[in-house]
Order: sequence, then C-alpha cells, then structure tokens
Amino acid sequence: MRVLRGLNSPARAPAAVTIGNFDGMHRGHQALLRQLKAEAGSRGLQPSVLTFAPHPREFFARKLAGRNAPVVPARLHTLREKLEALAAAGVAETRICAFNEAFAALSPEDFVKQVLVDAMQAKHVLIGDDFRFGARRAGDFALLKSLGEKYGFTVSALDSQCLADERISSSQVRAALSVGDLQQAEGLLGYPYAMEGRVIQGRQLGRTIGVPTANVQIRHNPLPLRGVFVVEVALDETKLAVPQQTRSYPGVANLGYRPTLGGDTRPLLEVHLFDFTGDLYGAHLDVRFLAKLRDEMTFANFEALTSQIRDDLAKARSFFESQPV
Repeated sequence: MRVLRGLNSPARAPAAVTIGNFDGMHRGHQALLRQLKAEAGSRGLQPSVLTFAPHPREFFARKLAGRNAPVVPARLHTLREKLEALAAAGVAETRICAFNEAFAALSPEDFVKQVLVDAMQAKHVLIGDDFRFGARRAGDFALLKSLGEKYGFTVSALDSQCLADERISSSQVRAALSVGDLQQAEGLLGYPYAMEGRVIQGRQLGRTIGVPTANVQIRHNPLPLRGVFVVEVALDETKLAVPQQTRSYPGVANLGYRPTLGGDTRPLLEVHLFDFTGDLYGAHLDVRFLAKLRDEMTFANFEALTSQIRDDLAKARSFFESQPV
C-alpha cells in the first residue's frame, strides 16, 4: 500500500475513495472497505482512503482547552496499526491529511475540489451514512452528490452496520473497553482487541520474583482500557533467530501506570509469557486482550503486589485450561 501525506503528492491513478478516521477497524469499517474494493474493481479504479492525523476531536479538544473542551477520545489504534489494517483490507493508497486550522476551515466545495478531485483523482466516492464534511460539518450526502456531478465523480453511501440493533462505532468499542467488556468489544471488532509494540528495557523487577515481564512500548494515550488481563501474544520469532516463524503464547499483561512502583507519566504495557524462555528485547509483540482479571491497584508494599501477581497468574492459567481445545 502506498502512503501519502498532505495534498502535494499526486495520486498514482484515478480512484474510488472513502473517508474516515478508521480508529479500531471495527466491523462497520470492514464492511465499508469491502464495498470500496468491490466498487473500485467494477469501475477499474484504485481503492483509496483519506484519513486524518490527529483525530478531529483531538484537534478541537486542544483548540478549546479550558473552555468546555470535548473529551479527547482514547486511541484504539496507533497510526502504524491503522495503516497495517488498511493494507490488509486491500487498500492501494492511503492519504493522511493533517487536521489543523486550515483544513478544518475548508468549505465543503473547497474540500471536494482540493482534496478529493485535485489530490486524490476521485472518480467515485463511497461514504458512511453519517458522513459530514467541510467547515462546521456543513456538507452532507446531497451536497456531495451535487458536487460530484459538477466535478465528475459518482457517490454512494453504505448503511450503518449493526450488532444487536445498535449501530457499530468506534465510540461503542471504546465504551466496551473502558469497562473491561472484552467480549462486547470483540463482537464489535470481529477480533480480540490488541495492541502492538516493541519490547524495550525495563526495571527488571519481575525477574526478582520469578515473573519476568516484557515492557512493550505503546503509543496509545489516552488508554482505551486499563488493568490486568489474560492475553495471547503473537511473537515474530524472526527477531529471535528462528527464521520465518510466528508463534503465540498465553500470558498475563498489566496495562497502566504502575502506582505501587511510584507511578509512570506514560502508560506501560507489561507482559509475562507462560512457558517462554529467551531474550525479547527489540522484538515486536502483538498483544491480544482476552479477559480482564482486575483493575490496576495500589498495594501497601512490594510483597503485597507480589502476592497479587501470583494470584493473577493462577487465574490466567485457569482461564486457558478452561478453553476448549
């Protein structure tokens, strides 16, 4: 997949375009991308995506700081994770536009002319049924269709995807994760929620109690979930001199700020893999959250924390033993 930033680089070919933040890549996003790929194929166009950084709500939260600012949404996917998901869905070209003051001020027609037509060579535009565009979200489906007739592209919309009669959205996924309902989150996403990152040097306190942990560098802030979890970890063992092999290990993870150990200013994902021996430094881990064991807690001392960790490990092993083979 080709990735472009801004509007200066021209598209490689005429395109079928869809637009969105695609945070979390839930079932609704997946349906939209399947439809995009089908419509691009039938029209002889390249399937292309327009997305934004930062999330528009992040931009407005910073702009209105201290004045009833909207809450910054927890980021479900990093930009890297989002791009990997778009590539896996068959997108040929993704354009990332900086959502800033100038971009937010574009009129609906300027957005269409400068972004969709001039930069992206849009010949067909597929949108979700809640899509709005341009300054103050003034543009809607009817206006986009009218502008398409003016600038030479067609427009179609995909109805919302639902689960149990509720519209699937990134906000729903965030709500499920925030209360530790991983089963609901998986139903909305179509797969277990996961984070990925590189293993970095830590304090190595886990080794002193026989529970070594991999400290995974993450860039999800604010966090969509916190606590102690049963996890399954996909490990690319090409980093460990085992060529072209990826294995999954059961384990336990703590995601948060480690209040008992003095607290961290940035969130940290600590993972203990069952039945694994070896050096993980520099390896890339994909950590899939299967069940929540408890919230992150503050303990009176390191001994109390150690006792709780051993209890967490026992509960996690019981979880895996109870799963059907």
